[in-house]
Amino acid sequence: MMNNEHRAITLVPPANTAPRAPENITQLNVLAGDYIEIENLSVSYGNCTVVEKVTLRVQRNSVMALIGPSGCGKSSLLYCLNRLNDLVPCCSVEGSVNFSWMETKLLGKNSTQLRRQVGMLFQRPNPFPFSIRKNLEFALRQHGIKARIEINNLIESALREVGLWDEVHDRLDSSAMALSGGQQQRLCLARALVMDPDVLLMDEPCSSLDPMSTEKIETLIRNLSKRRTIVLVTHSLSQARRVADEVAVFWKVDGVGKLIECGNSKDVFERPQHPLTKTYLEFA
Repeated sequence: MMNNEHRAITLVPPANTAPRAPENITQLNVLAGDYIEIENLSVSYGNCTVVEKVTLRVQRNSVMALIGPSGCGKSSLLYCLNRLNDLVPCCSVEGSVNFSWMETKLLGKNSTQLRRQVGMLFQRPNPFPFSIRKNLEFALRQHGIKARIEINNLIESALREVGLWDEVHDRLDSSAMALSGGQQQRLCLARALVMDPDVLLMDEPCSSLDPMSTEKIETLIRNLSKRRTIVLVTHSLSQARRVADEVAVFWKVDGVGKLIECGNSKDVFERPQHPLTKTYLEFA
């Protein structure tokens, strides 16, 4: 159990058994300092378990890439970190997630407050069919920020952080749908950042982007990780190599997604320990 200062967000009370990692897993070393701790986490949809008993630590202000074949539960695990899975019918979760540097008692009870601290960027750009300005205002007003000066300052700050301010500052009241695909994804990133979250989740954020837009997003990922923790799902091994500090490899074992190896990005790519990881890196 965590002490009173660092309470875990218990998603569903775990079974009365000790945490058990999958066989042959290469575990991360226990890291000093602040971290996200995922413990004994399982995700099911109805009677189908898609992720089973994952235990993993993500160091604060770093980039963790979740890699592995399609259908091994990477996105399902990602959604647990800010409880988006609560919105999915028939989804059940066992285990716990703890953000060691946050006051998690309130976050565990208030999913809206949790999502303010743990933002999300999805696979495809999904701007609202409003103006650029209103896309960013929406989140601010949802969280009770109403002062026009404060709103304007936060909008400018978020757009500057994603390198979009100089491109759109003179057309903030134009439709966001008129932006290019890469610009739309950076706008969605700005929308995720406008509340200044501590953690940013990304589900294949570059899968629909051209190479130049992908390069811009990857540069942003590296810059953002200087003061934010980023957990990234990607099917691009080259992208994981370029941006990730740590890598977690998932695999479908007996029909269930399991964590088979995790560690420093360079070590995993150059000296994989699990046979399945070696196979995946050779043929992916």
